[in-house]
Amino acid sequence: MRGSSGGHLVWFTAAFRYNLIEHSRNRFAMLLIVAFVPIWTILAYFFVPETAVPFHLNATGQLLAPAGNRTTQVTGALNAVSLITGFMMFAATFTGGRFDKRLALAGYPRPHLVLAKAATLTLASALVAAYATAVIRATWSPQQPLQLAAALFSSAMTYGALGVVFGSVLRREVEGMFAIAMTSIVDITLQHPARSSSADRSFVQFLPSHGAIQTATASAFSTTPTPAYLGLQALWFAAIALLALLTFHRRTRTALPPAGRHARLAHTGMEVSAAGSSVVATESINRTV
Repeated sequence: MRGSSGGHLVWFTAAFRYNLIEHSRNRFAMLLIVAFVPIWTILAYFFVPETAVPFHLNATGQLLAPAGNRTTQVTGALNAVSLITGFMMFAATFTGGRFDKRLALAGYPRPHLVLAKAATLTLASALVAAYATAVIRATWSPQQPLQLAAALFSSAMTYGALGVVFGSVLRREVEGMFAIAMTSIVDITLQHPARSSSADRSFVQFLPSHGAIQTATASAFSTTPTPAYLGLQALWFAAIALLALLTFHRRTRTALPPAGRHARLAHTGMEVSAAGSSVVATESINRTV
């Protein structure tokens, strides 16, 4: 395969298309997106008491007293988008790990595989965050809806990267699902501003979703922007993404020299078109066999 920019685009497009097809096959994740987000958000709005619960928000330095059901909606939306993207990326990494390793062994450039996964995660996180924000706005109007969507997006990206880590290091599917669920529950429940007595404790700033929760709460009930906390969440994503990159590199490493990898790529006949059709065809054959 040529090393020009056009060749790199072919590699990336093929891997990106394959990742999209893998995610589209995950019907359970699609069901969670379509049904779980609105059902949980709407149930929280109508069945959680509206009693105002005052709390101090570190991100703005303000004493806020929003309705309890709205506070629960915001933290519930964060939990939902985190779980969905975490499950999606874990499932894709766990089930596609062997195929990724075969591609790398055959000479497929790993940077293109990584970039394709990152692009898929970004697209999925953006869609889920926009959807969750729209559902919340259907019941009431947050003060800063765009910043709220950014907070949901950053949390989804962070847990999506965490899903890649778990998918690369864990050996059983139930272990990964449990790890993602428990991490999200502990992380977000301890920071629930209206229900947890530890929400103002100093140790919560070291939890993975601290920046997203502070930003989302400020976005919902205050007009004060909180770019510093979005930046904090971006740092968490960068750290977990680096760990995901290392685990993916370890899982797909090969002892073959470059020349051997190119020879094997030619031997397997993986001539990837711009649409990535041969990658999908190879995966279909592997699944059939």
